[in-house]
Amino acid sequence: MTSESQVLQFPPASPVQSVAWLAGKLAHYADAWDLASDLAAGVTALVVIDTRAESAWLAGHIPGAHCFPHRTMNAQTLATLDREKVYVTYCDGIGCNGSTKGAWKLASAGLQVKELIGGLDFWRRDGHPLVTGDKAGSWPSQAPADCSC
Repeated sequence: MTSESQVLQFPPASPVQSVAWLAGKLAHYADAWDLASDLAAGVTALVVIDTRAESAWLAGHIPGAHCFPHRTMNAQTLATLDREKVYVTYCDGIGCNGSTKGAWKLASAGLQVKELIGGLDFWRRDGHPLVTGDKAGSWPSQAPADCSC
């Protein structure tokens, strides 16, 4: 029987390498708690984009999210977006790549973008509110609970 570590089979990166890689990861992704905190605080530098089909958006979406299915994104539909904003894309969750396709199209059009980790699935798991119907809605007055992470 051997006591070799499966984790340490490949040595960890140096701290300098880890800092660079992790900063890059955080530059590309946002999580549900951070987004909920920003929405609750009224941060206006962000625009939340639901990249799913309109029928899915109508059934339930993040408060304030804009319905912009990735399949409808092209040079013409993206041309009017504010270049000063950061767009946060989401779809159903980790089994769906609609948010990645939308983020790619936004970035290809020269826009700043982050992808919501876990999409609507993780949003729901964290207990954040949803809005139904054809209005973007707004953040409820109750602040999100602290995630303690």
